[in-house]
Amino acid sequence: MNALRRKLLIALGWAGLFAPQQGFTQQPEKVARIGILSAVSLTDPLARAQYSALIDRLRELGYVEGKTLAIEWRFAEGKFDRLGLLAGELVKAKVDVIITTGTPGTTAARRATATIPIVATSFGDPVESGFADSLARPGRNVTGFSTMGGAVYMKRLELLVEVAPGAKRIGLIVNPDNAFFLQVLPRLEAAAQKDGRDIVLVNVRKAGDLADGFGNLATRRVAAVLVGDDGFLNAHGAAVAALALRYKMAALFPTLRGVEDGGLIGYANDTRYRFQSTAVYVDRILKGAKPGDLPIEQPMRFDLVVNQKTAKALGITIPQSVLLRASRVIQ
Repeated sequence: MNALRRKLLIALGWAGLFAPQQGFTQQPEKVARIGILSAVSLTDPLARAQYSALIDRLRELGYVEGKTLAIEWRFAEGKFDRLGLLAGELVKAKVDVIITTGTPGTTAARRATATIPIVATSFGDPVESGFADSLARPGRNVTGFSTMGGAVYMKRLELLVEVAPGAKRIGLIVNPDNAFFLQVLPRLEAAAQKDGRDIVLVNVRKAGDLADGFGNLATRRVAAVLVGDDGFLNAHGAAVAALALRYKMAALFPTLRGVEDGGLIGYANDTRYRFQSTAVYVDRILKGAKPGDLPIEQPMRFDLVVNQKTAKALGITIPQSVLLRASRVIQ
């Protein structure tokens, strides 16, 4: 870890997170080298919480940074075009395992190496994206945790229509640098058209694109918005929620944090569990398991969260059928 990253970790109160710990069962003396490739920034609160869960689980498994564990951190700071370069740096560092998040990061890592094991904390459809032969037996150097891809987006669209039945145009905010959206878009468009609705696509690559994007949606009289599940967009969830409220649009988020930040509704799986489970997969690989033999796991549970304060501000009455299924209602 270079001096700049060390200073940043200290500033964020993470110094103790990576300091050598006592009282854990020691692994063999060989130091495990893990590379972490992230599309977002370490300053993003969601990323910090996720990686904290990962490191905590590694500690529980007996790994101590500075003794039995060395971590190479690479953050693209929301610039997806840097992922390839950063993945190459991890390969040159000769790490034993690369941990990625999302389809873009996994794509970059896979292009950089076909031999170093890669564990993805999330990706949309690993089989359709060419990362794996099957979920049960990936067969290559990539394994990890799928977010169930297109099926989840269809469910999110269904929920959004349920809370905003009068919306005939539905905005879809995506990061065009995330190739997964190219796969899911036709399915969403077909489902919407079958129901007499249109999908209005908004591409957002940087924070400055958000205001213009929502302005365009307002011009098109879009009343509801589906927010894409993407590291960059998740990091700017508060800004997306504020703009949706400003333009009186019902917004469905792929993270629970987005609803806490003011979004109307969220449908998401437990990211903390995924990052903890990633640590377990890394441990198994370091002990000799092949990534191609480790099944890609799909989430067993999704949480539905509703923000009633936002619903009131938007003049929306959340259907009782949705409230009864919600795992949490923010008043």
